Amino acid sequence: MRDFLFHAMSILQAMSAVLVFLLGLGLFAIIVMYVVDKTQTRSAIRRNFPVVGRFRYFFENLGEYFRQYFFAQDREEMPFNRAQRSWVYRAAKNLDNTIAFGSTRDLRPVGTVIFVNCPYPVLETSIAKTSPLTIGPHTSQPYVTDSIFNVSAMSFGAISRPAVLALSKGSAMAGNWMNTGEGGLSPYHLEGGADIVFQIGTAKYGVRNEDGSLSDEKLKEVAAHDQVKMIELKLSQGAKPGKGGILPGAKVTKEIAKIRGIPPGADSISPNRHPEVDSGEDLLNMINHIRDVTGLPVGFKAVIGAYGWLDELFTLIHERGIESAPDFITVDSGDGGTGAAPMSLMDSVGLPLRESLPLLVDMIDHHGLGDRIFVIASGKLITPTEAAWALCVGADFINSARGFMFSLGCVQALQCNKNTCPTGIATHEKHLQRGLDVADKAERVHQYSKNIRKEIGIIAHSCGVSEPRQLKRFHCRVVGEDGRSTPLDELYPPQSAESAATVS
Repeated sequence: MRDFLFHAMSILQAMSAVLVFLLGLGLFAIIVMYVVDKTQTRSAIRRNFPVVGRFRYFFENLGEYFRQYFFAQDREEMPFNRAQRSWVYRAAKNLDNTIAFGSTRDLRPVGTVIFVNCPYPVLETSIAKTSPLTIGPHTSQPYVTDSIFNVSAMSFGAISRPAVLALSKGSAMAGNWMNTGEGGLSPYHLEGGADIVFQIGTAKYGVRNEDGSLSDEKLKEVAAHDQVKMIELKLSQGAKPGKGGILPGAKVTKEIAKIRGIPPGADSISPNRHPEVDSGEDLLNMINHIRDVTGLPVGFKAVIGAYGWLDELFTLIHERGIESAPDFITVDSGDGGTGAAPMSLMDSVGLPLRESLPLLVDMIDHHGLGDRIFVIASGKLITPTEAAWALCVGADFINSARGFMFSLGCVQALQCNKNTCPTGIATHEKHLQRGLDVADKAERVHQYSKNIRKEIGIIAHSCGVSEPRQLKRFHCRVVGEDGRSTPLDELYPPQSAESAATVS
């Protein structure tokens, strides 16, 4: 017993010594912080309230998480609320997505979308499969696809290796295409087996010469892969129109640098536009050159701001011949997302999709190009409601990036630009990537794609049409300032060429 007490006393003494040491170390750290805060000049709060002022940053950071999980209502958050995210999570897990006791969606706010149900909806026995469309009829390798919902542009670099691989595998299972983003074609895009849309950004990563110009030889190498079905020339994206891609140096690994053709560890900053494209004539020249070199359908992606240039472009197409037209146009919303962009651009520049999509569709139709140029809508279309709205307006396809990120497990931590993504999607830290199981997440991508197409179809059938692309503007209404809803075909009357030309 005496030995036991002796050992216990020894342990207590040792613990007391450690505790005293830690308290002394803590006191010393507080003194150091006090001196540093009191003498520094960068922060007025820390200078006036040394040590205590540091808690401001801690609580400010915690506030993000408390608002998301405890204080915000289901439909309050931005850029995506809990109701939207929950729908995607359930769809990705193939769980029951029905609700009970009434909707929590307030139908009164201006801009609320309401679909017009038909008294005689389409019977399940009469439901038609989505008709396939042929993109690029004037190319040697046109692309035939029936997928209306696809993976939007996300570069390897902006997102991780396992994220790219899961998206590719899941897309192959679901039968939708996957856009590479401007970061080039990686082995992981191809390994999953999905159809690929190769994007050429302003830096021309993956298909560039040493001087940054377009390499025909590398273009041919990309097009030689059977999985590469189309080429998309990126003029701009919704989150940062007028500025090129931004990948922080912390995310430019040796592998990513090799694929892009740039030095590792340095910030990857793309030019704010293609230097060789300064007019509609230049744009058509580049599109047709890429199409001639690759034999693939070629289109371009842009966020719409000024739109007189589109009228000039479509007029020029008729002068040069219908075959000179881009095979598709991807229109991105001014409130689109990205891993890194200046707040001034993300918040304030570029028309939102609700305005730019009907404008583009009407201008294409006004010039008689509706059967030649397909329209792909992109920008915050992550649930069946938003996607069906875009089809009503006139889109032929929908692209989603953040919807598929949620299917991978994204929790909207807003850390895409910091290489600290907690779910392993937007980071190259191996210990964080371990949380993203490729097989599991690929299946979730598959289920999300399958279930959103299914529920878009449910909306279409309720409106009395047998497949989603038969949805028209009169099938959808939008709530106005007087509290009453207006049909889309009245809200967005066709844009005349004369009025469009007044904006350049």
